[in-house]
Amino acid sequence: MTATLAPVAVAPPQQAPPPARRWYTGTGAHVVLIALLVVALYPIAYMIGTSFKSPQEIANNIDVWPTRFSPENYPQGWTGIPGISFARFFVNSTVIAVGVVIGNVVSCALAAFAFARLRFPLRGIWFAIMIGTLLLPHHVLVVPQYVLFNSLGWINTPWPMIVPKLLATDAFFVFLMVQFMRGIPRTLDEAAEIDGCGPYRRFFHIVLPLTKPALVTTAVFSFIQTWNDFFTQLVYLNNIENYTVPIGLRLFLDSSGQNAIAPMFAMSVLSLVPVFLFFLFFQRLIVEGINTSGIKG
Repeated sequence: MTATLAPVAVAPPQQAPPPARRWYTGTGAHVVLIALLVVALYPIAYMIGTSFKSPQEIANNIDVWPTRFSPENYPQGWTGIPGISFARFFVNSTVIAVGVVIGNVVSCALAAFAFARLRFPLRGIWFAIMIGTLLLPHHVLVVPQYVLFNSLGWINTPWPMIVPKLLATDAFFVFLMVQFMRGIPRTLDEAAEIDGCGPYRRFFHIVLPLTKPALVTTAVFSFIQTWNDFFTQLVYLNNIENYTVPIGLRLFLDSSGQNAIAPMFAMSVLSLVPVFLFFLFFQRLIVEGINTSGIKG
């Protein structure tokens, strides 16, 4: 007589409950981001709206957009400086900003290549000294630099703003490129050396194309910093014909009480256009260059 075993009922496996949806991945995240976006864009929107307000409405209307548009603020601001057009300030700022961008990109790339890929005596000490210059406040160097440039006859010219950049004086950008170049595999240098490439050919044909993201970052930040710089340009530029955009905007605020607020806001809006276009153009190059930054040694 054989005993029959009753089938044992097996309970189906219980599915784990879905993970709780965190607030920063849903609607709450969008609300917070939209609120931050509104706060960030409010000053720009207020500046654009005020550029179309009449002087009387600026004093009485605190809303973003004007009740009556006054586009005449733009031609008044463009020709509002006696004896000179605001276009002159744009040309001066463009010359200085482009010179600084070229100087920083070229000199900082060469210095970074030497620190990151070449072997020479006391390389670590020189690199530490360069990093130490980041601790020096810019205002400490103004007086000795002014004495030096004055002895060279460069005061009231663009040279004090451009020439130092040709000597890799911006240690931050050198450090940025050094860190990026150290991530490039050294096997590429070894293969290039086997093929007979010297340091210059390795720099131009191997390292430089792979450093495009760092070069573009240096160019963008150099342009924005130089375009918006007020203190340095105010120190070295004394003639109104050599003024740049930030100093030109200051001319709308007269110490005698004759303030042209509406034209100043109009020219402030125009002063943002080159910065926006420059960043927008190089943003595409940053995205393209990211594809080359995934190589690991």
